[in-house]
Order: sequence, then C-alpha cells, then structure tokens
Amino acid sequence: MVDLPLERLAAALTEPLALIWVDLDGEDPGTYQPLLADTFKFHSLAIEDALLDSHSPKLNDWVEYLYVVLHAVDFDPELLDVDTHEVDFFVGRNYLVTHHVEPVRALERMWRACARDERHLLRGPDYLMYEVADNIVSDFLPCVDALDEEIDRVEEEIFDRPTSGTLSRLFTLKRAVIHLRRILSPQREVLNRLARDDYEPIEDKERVYFRGAYDQLVRLYDINESLRDLVSGSLDMYLSVVSNRLNEVMKVLTIVTVLGLPLTFLTGFFGMNFFGATYEVPAPTAGLVIFVIALSLMVGLPLSMWTIFKRRGWA
Repeated sequence: MVDLPLERLAAALTEPLALIWVDLDGEDPGTYQPLLADTFKFHSLAIEDALLDSHSPKLNDWVEYLYVVLHAVDFDPELLDVDTHEVDFFVGRNYLVTHHVEPVRALERMWRACARDERHLLRGPDYLMYEVADNIVSDFLPCVDALDEEIDRVEEEIFDRPTSGTLSRLFTLKRAVIHLRRILSPQREVLNRLARDDYEPIEDKERVYFRGAYDQLVRLYDINESLRDLVSGSLDMYLSVVSNRLNEVMKVLTIVTVLGLPLTFLTGFFGMNFFGATYEVPAPTAGLVIFVIALSLMVGLPLSMWTIFKRRGWA
C-alpha cells in the first residue's frame, strides 16, 4: 500500500509477513525522530547517526535490525562535478526504512519500479535493500566512464596546445577521482560484510546477491585507482610540456639577445669620442669605407654566430 497512514503503521509492523518500505526525505530531524524512536523502536544512537550526523559508508548491527550507510553519486558531466548523497538504511525482518536529504535517483527508480511491479516486494526487505544498493552502485559506472573519456580528451589537448584551462580541468578531475576513492573504498567493505557475515535481518539465500554488488564495487574501485594514476600522469605530462615550451621560448629569446650583442657593441664602439669632445667628419671616401666595414661586421657577425649555433645544435 502506498501512503500508509501513520496510525496504521504500528499495526502493520506486527504482521510478520508484511513488507513495509518507509522513505524519509528532508532535513528536519524533528519530524522523523518520533516515528523512528516510538514506532520502529530504533536506538537513539542509530537515530542520531541517521538524522543528525554525516558519515562515510558503514554498517552497524543492532541484532534485530541493521543500520547501513551508503552513498549515491551525483555527477555533472559538463562541470565534471562529482557529489555524493548519503542514504541511511534501517532493515529489519519485515521493513526497510531509508532516509536521505537530497534526491537520490536510485531510490526514485526503485520506488517507481515497485509501484509498477509488486514482484519487487515479494522477496523481503533484505532483497529490496539489495536492489536499492545495486542501483546505487550502478550509478557510479557512468560517472567513472565519463571521467575516463574526459581524461583522454585532456591528454590529447596537452599534446596539442595546453592552456591554463587544461590545468584547471586536470585539478577538477583529480578532485573527482579522490572524492570517489573516499567513498568507494569504505562502501566496498560494507557490501563485503553484507555478503560475507551473518546478520539476523539478512537471509542466507539473499546474501549471495550482495556479493554481486560487492564485485561491481571492487571493479569500480580498481578503475578509479587507474584513473587516479592517469590523472597524476597527465598532470606530470602537462608540467613537462609547459616546461619544454618555456625552454623553447627562452632559447629563442636567448639567441636573439646573443645575436644582437655584436650590433650593440659596434654601434656603441663607433659612437664613442676617442680624441676629444668634437669629432671631425672624415672625407666622403674614408667615411664610406668605414660605413661599409661597420655594416659588414653588423651583418656578418650575427650570421656567423647563427651558423655556429646551428652546427652545435643550439638553435
């Protein structure tokens, strides 16, 4: 039944064959605290963890129920912005309670799927929790694939013509893969415990399904580690390319400066007064000879230096 009245919820919980899924969304903990404490009889520390604190993925066993924290990914491919939203699970023998502050696409998909097909609700809350967790894990794959494609584009841009925007995108990618690493690592361990350990609310026949979600998280974690190495390598490659370009620019400027030194010397030398404050203008023939000699030196010396630089491989 959808939109079960709160006054009937306590009675429904006493039915061992019933399956109740309560999805709590919002930031006001005062609204949900009486429901979790009085109706579901959850421990105050578990309620505080779910409503007041923000955690990395974790699992707490309260014998009669499990408190599980998972994170769903929210990825903007245009801005390369990776964000995660915490989802709190309380799973018992005949109920599943989920709590989240921001909208979570995986929960919305599962809610619509259950509304269309009631077969999702026939195998118990543990299998329903697995389906939600599997949807959460599956949302990480498009994010990782998009990051992988963006890294390839950035690498091509580095070899073509890197800019300051390229460096900004590299840092954005690095922050994204580091953020994913902080989530995937503990979330992998949570799914591993659900697949391996014995818990009262999780039936043995349903435990094997969590192993599939765990295997997918292991693969995602390995891919993310590869992406982290690729981003670090791309950053080193960017710095190397920019350094080489700077060296080329400095080499050209140094060659131009060195080639201009003889010209500066000759113009300064012939512009000095050697024999007094005034300088007697030479005869036209003598002045023309001096002009030709000076001009020949000004042209010949830079050309000779350029030839020497080319032979030595300096230019």
